[in-house]
Amino acid sequence: MTGPAKRLFAPLSLMALAPFLMGQREPVLVPEVSQSRIEVRQGFTGANLLLYGAVIDPDGASSNTEYDIVVVLKGPAERIRLREKERLAGIWMNSGESDFQSAPSFFAVAASSPIEDIVDPRTAAIYELGTQFIQLSPTGQIEPEQQARFARGLVEMRERLGLYNEESEGVRISEGVLYQARIALPSNVTTGEYTAETFAIANGRVLASATADIEVVKVGLEGTVVFAAQRWSLFYGLGAIILSVGMGWLAGRLFSKS
Repeated sequence: MTGPAKRLFAPLSLMALAPFLMGQREPVLVPEVSQSRIEVRQGFTGANLLLYGAVIDPDGASSNTEYDIVVVLKGPAERIRLREKERLAGIWMNSGESDFQSAPSFFAVAASSPIEDIVDPRTAAIYELGTQFIQLSPTGQIEPEQQARFARGLVEMRERLGLYNEESEGVRISEGVLYQARIALPSNVTTGEYTAETFAIANGRVLASATADIEVVKVGLEGTVVFAAQRWSLFYGLGAIILSVGMGWLAGRLFSKS
């Protein structure tokens, strides 16, 4: 069975088993992704991910429950120090800074309806259903208002870079069971482990969630260099120093002769 056939078989097979799941009290989510591994090569221009699946209601076809679906795709978390500059006497100087311990390198949300129409702000904050609800884990001795301003600045900066995105009608639901969403990864994405979390929501409550993992890796010459730097960091550093000294010595010899 080919890759696409396997991915299509998973949600359809669970739908066939739906009569046996009627004893469940909550709906069952079956998430799938079009690519579980994305290879970043030289000239990489980005990738389009298709996230799809099925939501199985415990009451089957007789259920009148209408579900909303929200998909959250997050990249590896990283520590960031954000500085604010102010111009004093014609010179740009640092006027403040804030540290964030777990800022996602990539964050995208796709929903079947606007988030504010699906859940209340408290629920959205718990499950990070929107760019304004990203849990950045800020640190530092600064006022809450200033900290919130830095957080907004970070989100806006990454939105301009295409790394943070929110689509209020980015999920399409068919027959109340099958859903699909498309999320674009830009060319400047960070490599690492990505997590796609899908939520089934009804009457303002998150009734089910499921996750799918996606790996973004560098391959080719760039991937080899990254692997060497991580696996043999000491030898890689020594090699870089020797190469730099050697290139400097060679350039000096060439220029001295000329």
